[in-house]
Amino acid sequence: MIILATFIFSISAYFLGALNGAILLCKFKGWPDPRLHGSKNPGATNILRMHHAQAASLVLLFDLLKGTLPVYLAYFAGIPPIAIGIIGIATCLGHIFPPYFDFKGGKAVATGLGTLLPLGMDMTGLVVITWLLTVAISGYASLAAIITAIAAPVFVHYIKPEFTLPVLMLSCLIILRHISNIRRLLTGKEKKIVNWKQ
Repeated sequence: MIILATFIFSISAYFLGALNGAILLCKFKGWPDPRLHGSKNPGATNILRMHHAQAASLVLLFDLLKGTLPVYLAYFAGIPPIAIGIIGIATCLGHIFPPYFDFKGGKAVATGLGTLLPLGMDMTGLVVITWLLTVAISGYASLAAIITAIAAPVFVHYIKPEFTLPVLMLSCLIILRHISNIRRLLTGKEKKIVNWKQ
């Protein structure tokens, strides 16, 4: 029964995750496809670069909620932690490989954060603070995402250790999606989202 419930939740989560906030907003507004402009990543950071903070906030909220909803529902349905982790990963895979948009999606940072929100405000606070501090110090949104992904399994190990393995799997997925960013960071070609020198 648990296997069947996990399968149903995972499939549903995948198709929910595939609803990309950045792409949908741009289609609604008649703006250029974010996959073809800016950093070419359909996420809140690229929308901020291309348009304005209000648009980026809408995308961020949308992607957070679609990550949170399946995990919350699975938790209340009594699905065990490892299965909830699989459901969260399915949501992020939907964001990364959306069937509605030629399987060309984003990097699942906001959606991944959304899947962590049900773990509690302490976990949420730690990952948000880690991301903000890294951006404030470095100016790089991509570096903030990578460091937060590395830190998240450590945080959850001390807060809700039963979720450590699925969070670790999710972190690995997010880091793999940032391979190109890592290369640009190492070569000094990555663009900052904040530049305190200007």
